Amino acid sequence: MPLVSVVMPVYNSAATLGAAVRSVLTQTHADVELLVTDDRSTDGSMDLLREFAERDERVLPRSAPERGGAGRARNLAIERARGDYVAFLDSDDMWLPEKTEKQLAFAARGTAPLTFTSYFKMDADHAGESTDWVPNGRVIQARAHVDYRAMLVRDYIGALTAMYDRKALGTRLMPEMRKRQDYALWLSIMRDGADARGLAEPLAVYRAHQANSLSSNKMSLIKYNWELYREHEHLSVPRSTRALAGAAWQSLRNSRI
Repeated sequence: MPLVSVVMPVYNSAATLGAAVRSVLTQTHADVELLVTDDRSTDGSMDLLREFAERDERVLPRSAPERGGAGRARNLAIERARGDYVAFLDSDDMWLPEKTEKQLAFAARGTAPLTFTSYFKMDADHAGESTDWVPNGRVIQARAHVDYRAMLVRDYIGALTAMYDRKALGTRLMPEMRKRQDYALWLSIMRDGADARGLAEPLAVYRAHQANSLSSNKMSLIKYNWELYREHEHLSVPRSTRALAGAAWQSLRNSRI
């Protein structure tokens, strides 16, 4: 059975961390390792992780040597990965129990080394703390297929659902940007010639915090997108401008849905 390395960055997440970890440990595909990097939390998150590690050897937490942000924390975990696949889950989100099993089967039926799924988007105050939570709420539907050109305009991949094949791609790290690190990783994989396939079934739960829904916060991502296009994708100014305009239109359109 394939081993799946699950990458989880943590910073002051004690309130939601337990549900996230349990959602990994209760997967019907049990051959997983949970690689957690605690980014110098001050709320007892690391103590909670040590308790999980004592009860289940699949939980492998480490403290970051210094505060480095989510991108650095993810990379420290990816560098320790032993699995055939690398998957991602943040410490305030959750997976449904069959997520890993169904996504592995989906990946095996195709040739794309990067896969993702649909997911539920829930208000953070109502998403629950238990793996017994009954899914409802808005579904963010996965596209059946995504290529590099489409991804330049919009990030169609929910990071909490993404999984890549290490045998096909090798170990791929995230650019250590302040934001949009996951988006940059998907783009780098696709730039090298790989496409991504999406599984229609929603298999994860994303907690939407109020601050993440503000239009001003979405507009602040423009500078990070520009940095991504110019410094990491090395696009020309005209092409970066077109991509940025498309991304802004998509963001405005989605905020009205």
